[in-house]
Amino acid sequence: RLHVVIPEITAEHWSINIRKFPRRTFSLDDLAASKTLSRKQAMFLKSAMKSGKNILISGATHSGKTTLLCALLGELEPLTRLITCEETFEIRSDLQDRVAMQTRVSSIEGIGEIRLRRLVKEALRMRPGYLALGEVREAEALDMLIGMNSGIPGACTIHANSAQAAITKLCTLPLLAGPNISADFVKQTTLQSIDLIVHCRFDQKTGRSVEEICRLELDAAGELVAVAVEI
Repeated sequence: RLHVVIPEITAEHWSINIRKFPRRTFSLDDLAASKTLSRKQAMFLKSAMKSGKNILISGATHSGKTTLLCALLGELEPLTRLITCEETFEIRSDLQDRVAMQTRVSSIEGIGEIRLRRLVKEALRMRPGYLALGEVREAEALDMLIGMNSGIPGACTIHANSAQAAITKLCTLPLLAGPNISADFVKQTTLQSIDLIVHCRFDQKTGRSVEEICRLELDAAGELVAVAVEI
């Protein structure tokens, strides 16, 4: 993936960023072997995928969110119909019955834009056996939650500094969909839709790791909290 910023947007020099993705898809066993997660965490996540849990993967940039998402998708049954929606093609899967979709920016005339919300809505019409989103950043979080709450298992990634921060953010983003979306509705939909939050962390010394795996609960004040799962 190529990203370039040139003067006068930059002060003087060109800024060129190249992101290269691995050719092979790592499995949960591969990640366990590299100490990205423990064997117990790998077995727990395998079981969660087999039972159709909805999983939110959080973490900072370069923490391994997409790598973990691809590893989770590798645990799906071979005949699963997978629909993926993302801004740029990054999700990798070896499933034969897979439809990969990405957004499109508007033309120079200002027409033809297709946003992630549209892709999620179209994906729900395509008989998905599993729905995967590259990342939720805006109002598409509402469509994702509604899809997961309709019986379609899925997973997505989100930028956050902790599992708790991911839940707070996920309860905020759907409010961007319009003034008629209430915070109470989003809270209850999130509680019913997300089964697990897996938080990834990147450390300069130790590299990538799965820092915590949590489930959702309501506390005494009626707020959503991320509670660590005992594995």
